[in-house]
Amino acid sequence: MRTSGNTILITGGGTGIGRGLAEAFHALGNKVIIAGRRQSVLDETTAANPGMAALTFDVEDRESIRAFATTVTGRYPDLNVLINNAGIMRVENLLTQSDVLADAEATVVTNLLGPIRLTAALLPLLRAQPQATVMMVSSGLAFLPLALTPTYCATKAAIHSYAQSLRYQLKHTPVQVLELAPPYVQTELMGPGQARDPRAMPLKDFIAETIAILTTTPDATEICVEAVKPLRHAEAGGHYDSFFTTFNDTMHS
Repeated sequence: MRTSGNTILITGGGTGIGRGLAEAFHALGNKVIIAGRRQSVLDETTAANPGMAALTFDVEDRESIRAFATTVTGRYPDLNVLINNAGIMRVENLLTQSDVLADAEATVVTNLLGPIRLTAALLPLLRAQPQATVMMVSSGLAFLPLALTPTYCATKAAIHSYAQSLRYQLKHTPVQVLELAPPYVQTELMGPGQARDPRAMPLKDFIAETIAILTTTPDATEICVEAVKPLRHAEAGGHYDSFFTTFNDTMHS
């Protein structure tokens, strides 16, 4: 993926990793459009980054995604990068969970169906460009789950699988498919405490390392900073079971 001269749409671009990516790509001279549900955080981000644009949409709503894709296609016919970043992460106690499953269902719709629907809606536009990219944001937890957040981890594992299939099906088109797998990063994904957790990677460091990988290895398909590699390669390293236990015991403490 080239890192400048693009028109980039980033979902969940008003906060956390989405905002970090938006500001980094904006500084590199790209036209950046951020999207999300909360107008206030989008306005705060665009006010801090003159020239950045914002659109609201509901990633959980099928019709909202369709209308949003129509708007994006009309306003930004040169769009050539889609970054599916929007997501939610909720703790679920499976021993006391009711059969309503509100958190689990919202997580599946937001983290999995939302990116699939938006990609499908914008793929005709992306395929019409000379060069395009779809970036799916998964997680290190796609490869080794945090038991506290079972549905989140399951959706990220599904995103990893989906990205592989999408990449294969698009191999003879101008569309490159990337997967960005973040480690535990200092954002507010699970609340304000995460942004101060010393166990988490500072957001600015994660963004800087991610951009460096994209710059130095433009043909890479899986973007993994050093901090996520223990999760990514636990199974291949032959110590998955012990790492899983140690990791979950540590994160539960």
